[in-house]
Amino acid sequence: MTALALLATGLLFGGMVLYSFGFAAFLLKNAEAAEAGRLLRAAFPQFYLFVIVAGAAAALLRLPSDGVGALLLGIVAVTTVPARQTLMPAINAASDAGASARFKWLHGASVALGLVQIVLVGWALLRFL
Repeated sequence: MTALALLATGLLFGGMVLYSFGFAAFLLKNAEAAEAGRLLRAAFPQFYLFVIVAGAAAALLRLPSDGVGALLLGIVAVTTVPARQTLMPAINAASDAGASARFKWLHGASVALGLVQIVLVGWALLRFL
């Protein structure tokens, strides 16, 4: 069970880092702004679903051997639900309305949440050592 928990946590960490610092940055750098925005809007719901499912699975797999690690992973899974269901639509609505100050604030909150989540998953991963 510990090996599966390690693999699930590593998959979650790697996926979050790759998406946040690889895929999104690549699109913004190499695609026209409108096309990058369209692709990111299509990809983010899937990314958030991945984080919810992988985070919950990793938490459940980790629970028998490390309650703290499981809690960290569970926090990531649970906090991704409002990010997907509330924050992301609000960001899109602010963008569509041309409300740049609101968009910047909401996007900043989303980025901050994502960074905190990556740190929490990294912490859970380091607890395997």
